[in-house]
Amino acid sequence: MTTHTRTTEATAPDAALKARHAAMWALGDYPAVAREVIPELGRELVDACRVTVGQDVLDVAAGTGNAAIPAARTGARVVASDLAPELLDVGRRLAAEAGVAIDWEQGDAEALPYADATFDVVLSCVGVMFAPHHRAAADELVRVARPGGTLGLASWTPQGFIGQMFATMKPYAAPPPPGAQPPPLWGDEAHVRELLGSQVAELTAEKRSLPVHFEHPEDFRDFFKRAYGPTIVTYRGIADSSDAVAALDAALLDLARDHMDAHGRMGWEYLLVTARRA
Repeated sequence: MTTHTRTTEATAPDAALKARHAAMWALGDYPAVAREVIPELGRELVDACRVTVGQDVLDVAAGTGNAAIPAARTGARVVASDLAPELLDVGRRLAAEAGVAIDWEQGDAEALPYADATFDVVLSCVGVMFAPHHRAAADELVRVARPGGTLGLASWTPQGFIGQMFATMKPYAAPPPPGAQPPPLWGDEAHVRELLGSQVAELTAEKRSLPVHFEHPEDFRDFFKRAYGPTIVTYRGIADSSDAVAALDAALLDLARDHMDAHGRMGWEYLLVTARRA
């Protein structure tokens, strides 16, 4: 049902940046993160968007289908778009196992290959927040939604656990490219309202907490060192400095200890936004 009637010519630096992003998310085992750590987050977003049978739905930066698969289970017609073909391959397999039909298509959240006003629902579950240019991504989300259509976003907040994890890694990470904005800004309500502006109506924003469990703080740190692309890239950048590796190890361990109760439970704060295209 999708129509590929819009193309954009990426500049060489931008194409290189997106290639690095795609490669980063293919590192480690992001499917395990989606499956073992945040499996309920996509369903929460789909429920908030009231996705229903017969709707045309686009999941932007879909990963392995954390939101796309629950959306398809409602009877909606779903397209899942992501930069990383490796994640799309996993998503195809998971959708087949779930018995749902989804179109899996490689695409850039900042230059979606779909015509204006194509989808009834456009959503993204901790995905579009990692597109480096927030304004471009926000404009694309709105552009491909039909007038009156629903936009839905779940994004980690700056103050929450994942936002604080990125702040913890920042001193050890390579500087972002010019013009790139921090992903957790999408978890700031004022930032999202400014991005979407008068293009949308009926915007609601609610901070929620996702229950997450690791037996020990070390289990969180070691899992994210092994499975989560941004963490893997950060550690690779300091691999030649044993002191820096040890310092980041300790900092991530302290972060987990600060957020974890005696039973290994944490609450990861995210911002749930829904709006309608004006």
